[in-house]
Amino acid sequence: MKYIAEINIMTRSEILDPQGKAVKLGLHNLQMDTIDNVRIGKHIRLEVDAESEEQARATVDSACKQLLANLIMEEYTFDLHTA
Repeated sequence: MKYIAEINIMTRSEILDPQGKAVKLGLHNLQMDTIDNVRIGKHIRLEVDAESEEQARATVDSACKQLLANLIMEEYTFDLHTA
């Protein structure tokens, strides 16, 4: 069965996000002063062939831990659904 994984990777909240800070400054320069705490992350969508949802979840989790996310600086979440 084919599954679609929607993965969101964000810098941990205790780590400075320079991209987010730059975007926040740009928004404030556009008079959008009510916007605060901007964080920039990554969104990854991938397809997984697996015999079960549990196997697909394990595969996606392993991909995130081993390659897609830097676990020292980032955390991740993902949703899984059938294709």
